[in-house]
Amino acid sequence: MSEQREFKVATFNTLNLALAGEKYYNRSYSKDQYDKKVQWLAGQLNRMEADIVGFQEVFHVAALQEVVEATGQYDGANVVVGERRGQGPAVAIVSRFPILDHDIIPDFPEGAQLEIDDIDVPIHNFSRPILKVRLRLSDELIVLVFAVHLKSKRPKMRDDVNPHDPRERAKGEARSLMIRAAETTALRHLLLDALEGTNHPVIVMGDLNDDGGAVTSKILVGTEPWRNLPLKEKQRLWDVHLYNVKDIQARQSYRDVYYTHLHNGHYDSLDHILVSQEFVRQNPKRLGYVEYVKVYNDHLIDETLSNDRVAQWESDHGQVSATIHLEKGIPGVW
Repeated sequence: MSEQREFKVATFNTLNLALAGEKYYNRSYSKDQYDKKVQWLAGQLNRMEADIVGFQEVFHVAALQEVVEATGQYDGANVVVGERRGQGPAVAIVSRFPILDHDIIPDFPEGAQLEIDDIDVPIHNFSRPILKVRLRLSDELIVLVFAVHLKSKRPKMRDDVNPHDPRERAKGEARSLMIRAAETTALRHLLLDALEGTNHPVIVMGDLNDDGGAVTSKILVGTEPWRNLPLKEKQRLWDVHLYNVKDIQARQSYRDVYYTHLHNGHYDSLDHILVSQEFVRQNPKRLGYVEYVKVYNDHLIDETLSNDRVAQWESDHGQVSATIHLEKGIPGVW
């Protein structure tokens, strides 16, 4: 670890990683389907070769452990899994680096509750509990990693209405957006606690279920300071700002081809990795910087143009990896 010069992080929505014969959403995999899923997920992990991976849609810890073992490259790696809410899935983190401690956060932090005209919005917890892990990259370098999976865009419908009624569907989509906005606000509060007045790096990885330019995503990363603000005020805002590796990559390339999900012909970027200013090249006091970002989306199919379908054992999301180069002079690293 003393010669570690760079490391790679990745986010991976597995699409219903459950054991064979075990129910998930009233469905289950046959033994053959499960074996194919394990091998496909392991193959994607081997292509990414990431040191830290945040997973979403994990129903059974044993299934994730089997996937990790099937790669043949994570011997001795640390695996920590979040908490399932009801029959839903959990998030997880696999790390080649030592895990110092972790927290599972099912409920919104104090002060994050939304209200409108003094009426509380009755949303108090995360659809999928947040997983916060503290990792040791070296003797002197600690990084805080959040694995997240926010509420999907799927309309939240009442049981007593026609799900295809356009008026009811509009209300269902609005409910989902309200839940995701409340979750994003609560997660932003958690991140502010981790970012304010600290100099250790923070990484957020997961399925945010919104594009990087969506209002919910902007809530999560915070607002970059206006250029005419005094330097001291800018520094205060930079301290709590997060940077999407998608945007970092776009600034370094001539073309943006980042998408991680296809639905009804729409090429969306729902899966994201966010980093704090300690890993941003423009920061003169950086500890490192995002060097390269890659999206693994070749398996995705535009079903509006093709009769093909994504296989049941594959994921309907692309995976994202980011290589972070560490600066020379960090104790215990270079």
